[in-house]
Amino acid sequence: MTILDDARPGMDPSVRPQDDLFGHVNGRWLETEEIPSDKSRWGAFSLLAERAEQQARAIVEECAAQSATADKGSATQQIGDLWTSFMDEEAIETRGAEPIQADLAKLAAVTDHEQLAAFIGGFERRGGGGFFGAYVDTDDRRSDRYVIKLVQGGTGLPDESYYRDEKFAAIREAYVPHLGRMLSLAGFDDAEEMAQKVFAVEQRLAEGHWERAETRDVIKGYNLKSFVELQQLAPGFAWQAYADALGADEQTLAEVVVRQPSFFEHLSTVVGELDMDHWKAWAAIKIVRAAAPYLSSAFVEESFDFYGRTLAGTPELRARWKRGVGFVESCVGEAVGQLYVERHFPPASKAAMDELVANLLEAYRQSITALDWMTEETKQRAFRKLETFRPKIGYPDKFRDYSSIDVRPDDLWHNAKAAAAFEHDRQLAKIGAPVDRDEWFMLPQTVNAYYNPGTNEICFPAGILQPPFFDADADPAENYGGIGAVIGHEIGHGFDDQGSEYDEHGNLDEWWTPADKEAFKERADMLVKQYDGFSPRALPDEKVNGSLTVGENIGDLGGLTIGHKAYLISLGDEPLPERDGLTGSQRLFLNWGYVWRTKERDELARQLLTVDPHSPPELRANIVRNLDEFHHAFETGPGDGLWLDPEDRVRIW
Repeated sequence: MTILDDARPGMDPSVRPQDDLFGHVNGRWLETEEIPSDKSRWGAFSLLAERAEQQARAIVEECAAQSATADKGSATQQIGDLWTSFMDEEAIETRGAEPIQADLAKLAAVTDHEQLAAFIGGFERRGGGGFFGAYVDTDDRRSDRYVIKLVQGGTGLPDESYYRDEKFAAIREAYVPHLGRMLSLAGFDDAEEMAQKVFAVEQRLAEGHWERAETRDVIKGYNLKSFVELQQLAPGFAWQAYADALGADEQTLAEVVVRQPSFFEHLSTVVGELDMDHWKAWAAIKIVRAAAPYLSSAFVEESFDFYGRTLAGTPELRARWKRGVGFVESCVGEAVGQLYVERHFPPASKAAMDELVANLLEAYRQSITALDWMTEETKQRAFRKLETFRPKIGYPDKFRDYSSIDVRPDDLWHNAKAAAAFEHDRQLAKIGAPVDRDEWFMLPQTVNAYYNPGTNEICFPAGILQPPFFDADADPAENYGGIGAVIGHEIGHGFDDQGSEYDEHGNLDEWWTPADKEAFKERADMLVKQYDGFSPRALPDEKVNGSLTVGENIGDLGGLTIGHKAYLISLGDEPLPERDGLTGSQRLFLNWGYVWRTKERDELARQLLTVDPHSPPELRANIVRNLDEFHHAFETGPGDGLWLDPEDRVRIW
């Protein structure tokens, strides 16, 4: 049994791979498969995520059965009691809006902007949202230290364009009544009037947001500021009161990186423009929105009705047990992950992945060596970056210790805030400490992968190391068309339009010669223009944003190209093996098409076109139109649907 054996029932032989690889591999499946009623998208990734969710459920239910007798602070006690507190629907319904009344009372006592900034700072520490986003990461120009990075925020819709673009008018019309209903559930008599004020605040804040594609410029987004300079940038905001309530000391905010400085200037202006009634209404919805998943069903249903049904087109709320698993993992995810890998990640998978990664790195080295557009000087720096790539496979060497979190079996909102405060304090404690290069930014059970430029690492959690991406016993061609291309994609992020700005140490550094950088940009711009012309097949009236998706498209292009090259390296001197009438290269490309087997509801698809740096799944699969290797494997020619004249094909690596 091979991975492609599983794919075949969903294939459509009437569609030629030369015309539409995605349609050939997935056509019948697309026609017959129904998206589950609690999903807005469904496909290969979703199936693996469902499996991991079921496996995690077994783990947390076992812990719940033993938590009463487990030691306080143990993984069993914490996992079990978190689950118990979430699944006690009767107690949650009885409490209604009571859990948030203390926070609402504190907000009611606020009389000026300084007190409001302090309130928001304290609320952020316990998991709430605020005026802007803040996170801890390595300094882009000094990767041996951590800094706080500040990003634009303050809004409740997915993107600034939702507040102004005519195509989102219906969303705006639904949003304000939703805000009113949420505030009414929380006990406010003037909820409708407050909802209008909330929208007015968010709309003003959105006017200062950078357009999403613009936020991808890592050079423009690096603005190191001292705390004094931060206060000078946005003098209307009470920075000291906010910092004190956040739990920050003098070292924490001594220097910060401001990603969108003009937004903070704008925020400073807006703070002075709007009265306290507007700001308190805005802060009230922050409280209600953050707590809604942990309150009675009326809050849960109203929140889902807007964010699930209206924005994403999902008909049905996910079962409580699924939301419960997600809650436990959001609080003590690595504790669950440690038990997950003990049960579901065989050592053979890690060993096979080591070999795959080694071949992918060698494929990149050979590809860079052969480039005719890159000078030797830049190639040598690229080799140094490749040599220092750090692969992380399966799970971390050391799992996180959550034992200090006070988890109670009978207080869900307390648990949510306690876990958020633990994570907040853990992040702030990084400032001034050595960079922990062993830290993972995904859980072992996650079905995904990432590249982190600040530490020059690629990470492949155990959750994604399963069919159709990977099977230790599978045909190598299928593995290289699945996880091999994913590995290549993540390595490729080190050399995409963002990652190429970082050197082997994780620092922003002009390591390209000007001529090489221009040659790279020419190729990237060709890809931008190509994708600007594409529309999803289900939404022919919409267009892909080539500038927003260029980094991921470069990743897909390079990942698949290098995945194929690594497959050839793995064969050594052996000829391409045929199987089931298909060459190895054909099987590789077919499995690439299979991993993108996905259906999306139109509402979600429209949202993702606006906010997601990834192209729609069928366009990710059909990036093969740029690969000479694909055209050779399937003997394409002019007139075929995926044919591109050789001079129009984009090839970077």
